[in-house]
Amino acid sequence: MSDHDHTTTHPAVDQALADLTEGEKVWAGLSLGARRQLLDRVRDLTAAHAAEWVAAAVATKRLDSDSPLVGEEWMSGPYAMTTAATALSASLAKLESGTSPLADATFGTAPGGRTTVRALPMNVFDKLLLNGFSADVWLAPGVDRATAQREAGLAQLDPTRTNGVGVVLGAGNITSIAPLDTLYELFAHNRVVALKLNPIMDLMLPVFAKVLGPFIEVGAVRLLTGGADVGAYLTRHRLVDHVHMTGSALTHDAIVFGTGEDGARRKAAGEPLLDKGMTSELGGVSPTIVLPGKWSRADIEFQAEHIATQRLHNGGYNCIAAQVVVLSSQWEQRDEFVAALRAAVDRAPARPAYYPGSDDRVASAAQSYPNAERLGERGGRVLVSGLQPDQFAPLLQTEYFGPVLGVIELPHDGAEFAARAAEAVNEQFVGTLGVNVIAEPGTIDAMGTRFDALLESLRYGTIAVNAWTGVGFLTAAATWGAFPGHTLDDVQSGIGVVHNALLIDRPERTVVRGPFRPSPRSLLHGEKSISPKPPWFVTNRTAARTGRLLTAFAGDPSWTRLPAIFASALRG
Repeated sequence: MSDHDHTTTHPAVDQALADLTEGEKVWAGLSLGARRQLLDRVRDLTAAHAAEWVAAAVATKRLDSDSPLVGEEWMSGPYAMTTAATALSASLAKLESGTSPLADATFGTAPGGRTTVRALPMNVFDKLLLNGFSADVWLAPGVDRATAQREAGLAQLDPTRTNGVGVVLGAGNITSIAPLDTLYELFAHNRVVALKLNPIMDLMLPVFAKVLGPFIEVGAVRLLTGGADVGAYLTRHRLVDHVHMTGSALTHDAIVFGTGEDGARRKAAGEPLLDKGMTSELGGVSPTIVLPGKWSRADIEFQAEHIATQRLHNGGYNCIAAQVVVLSSQWEQRDEFVAALRAAVDRAPARPAYYPGSDDRVASAAQSYPNAERLGERGGRVLVSGLQPDQFAPLLQTEYFGPVLGVIELPHDGAEFAARAAEAVNEQFVGTLGVNVIAEPGTIDAMGTRFDALLESLRYGTIAVNAWTGVGFLTAAATWGAFPGHTLDDVQSGIGVVHNALLIDRPERTVVRGPFRPSPRSLLHGEKSISPKPPWFVTNRTAARTGRLLTAFAGDPSWTRLPAIFASALRG
């Protein structure tokens, strides 16, 4: 950073931080009940302005407004925000009445003597709308039920004790991330928030100003826009006590250590330039492990679409997008599956590469792998397969953040393959945000406790079994973030968690489970799930309508809204 950057002032930033310093006093004086009322207003405003939110997202991403892909913007935008506000409000109501947010929680156990907390389903509507899906938060080893109940509530256990001004550097990819991170700072950490939008998201400013209006009015939130210069000025400001960001490890290190040779020297010496606390969510290379088993043709095609979705949702611009599929070279159906995967990636609906630098990143993947296949319209997607182990490295170490999917194969079968795959994704892949495991239910049953041991061995913040880790992102009560233990000088997928509407202290990870087959095939094979093809699949034909109906339901849940949702979902 040059001296010039230190002397440049940004009056709008100075004013916002001065406002927040005053606003912190107002926030400290607000009771839990008053805070809950603000949160309920935010939920209502999100529902009221949901169509405007989605329209701004569609314009940002240059989508066709009639495309089923617009469903992604409903689900990962106002739906996520509405469900989060509702769940957080319920936690505050419990604290207000003198009980724990976990007072009525469903507890369970996980390997290693761990205690778990159910995050999905939380009620009868969850059971109906996401039938067959579940999510459990695994607590850190040694945290028992009584401890978890006592500690839940985090900073809201003493609302009068505030923790200064927090900066949130918003993400440029999923529209709900910035407002959700703002809620987490306000409630989990009891900090007032200066939210700076990523410039990609500038079109979202008017709707965010409306939705977050109740917090802005009391001086607890201020919204800022601008480039990296504004971000740098903000994070270094004397009135700022903490920084939270979503983005890349490169940006993280620039904030913590500075840039250029001086930044590299500071990082090597472990001497941060940043003199305040920092939390982060930074992505990585996410694996999908496919356990070999006996699959029908329909299973192969459905799971190929599932993995294509894990990669291509939001065009591939997700921190949690699957980038590498780990297969057994001894699986008899390997070739058939790779062919189905190639077809699914090729056929997925076309969309603009809206995220800056996408074409360059895709080109660099093709350069590293000259034999890669170019798929989709205009060859904008890359599939890398047929690799020898000494060719894996770039694919496992570079987050391409775009439509690049790789397939690697390990020469093992059965339980030995599962163990070696876990070893590979733990030791060779960069990042720990999320991992997907796909396995036919009979394969899981046959593994017995070895399957539980496999899950325990995976050092990832979210593990999804026959689901996509993105379901964990969409689950308000689940935790979202890297596996615990990263440090500022080796940050990987980040430090800390967000979402966590139950305000759980010391979570370790979230484990999501879903049905291997959609209904009605699930029922024919003895799986207890009536869910059809999920609305987040990139191939879902009614995703936009289903997403809109689900968002309206989240804003005002009632039985009368369910038939239309089911009818739309079944046509997907």
